[in-house]
Amino acid sequence: MSFNADKVLALAGNDFQGVSKDELAEVFNEVLKGGMHGLCFSPYVEGQQPGDQLTEEQVRRRLEIIRPYTKWVRSFSCTEGNELIPIIAKEFGMKTLVGAWLGKDDKINQAEVEGLIQLAKEGYLDIAAVGNEVMYRKDLKEDELLGFIHRVKEALPKIPVGYVDAYYEFEKRPRITEMCDVVLANCYPYWEGCSREYSLLYIKDMYNRAMRAAKGKKVIISETGWPSQGTSLYGAVPSDENFMKYFINIQTWSKQESIDIHYFSSFDESWKVGAEGDVGAYWGIWDKDEKLKY
Repeated sequence: MSFNADKVLALAGNDFQGVSKDELAEVFNEVLKGGMHGLCFSPYVEGQQPGDQLTEEQVRRRLEIIRPYTKWVRSFSCTEGNELIPIIAKEFGMKTLVGAWLGKDDKINQAEVEGLIQLAKEGYLDIAAVGNEVMYRKDLKEDELLGFIHRVKEALPKIPVGYVDAYYEFEKRPRITEMCDVVLANCYPYWEGCSREYSLLYIKDMYNRAMRAAKGKKVIISETGWPSQGTSLYGAVPSDENFMKYFINIQTWSKQESIDIHYFSSFDESWKVGAEGDVGAYWGIWDKDEKLKY
């Protein structure tokens, strides 16, 4: 096979012209085995959804599966068993980007923030993320979010503290960007209807916009990915081929330009169809039964 994923990327990514699906799968597996900076962790097995209690057994089993392929694991919550993710990840020698899930319920928010602080004080955090797309969803006012970020920074002076949102929110909300030690930007060409062919150019622009907003602070791409099945969004078409091509380009770019990226996601999760439509269930590198897709 003449295709080489390690060659210097063209501006728009690798040229996949004439590469068959089987050849793509070979390259995909090569790139996967080469390892990645970070991976977003999907803990919910079939029939579960947020609100359900996670077991240690399922968290341990799924972390064992992804462990050979990633240095970092990103989690999204500090309650309902999600607090086990960084604890077990540290046992496995992985680094952790741990999130407190914030929403409209203040009781849950308080428990999440306390859980995040406690995990950090016990040595299970490398980076703390206070909230995920809270501004995008309009779940809190900006001052409320700033209060939570300030509280975590006060409690954890030695740990980088950030907030996760769409890259453009950091342009629109300079007070939040200023409060963060690190900017955690979600960058999804798919969700902006960009065709796969132009997706690497597109995400480079997203990243550069976040970099400009950050004014010298570290920017981490906290999420990016491409669905393998589902309904197209303008020029963005879900398919096995597009999934593999996007993954190969993103991981090659990440390595060649030292961009810290947490790829979304580890496993398919059926519950996500409620929020995202049919594509929601198909972002994983592994399927819902924990089998590698390609």
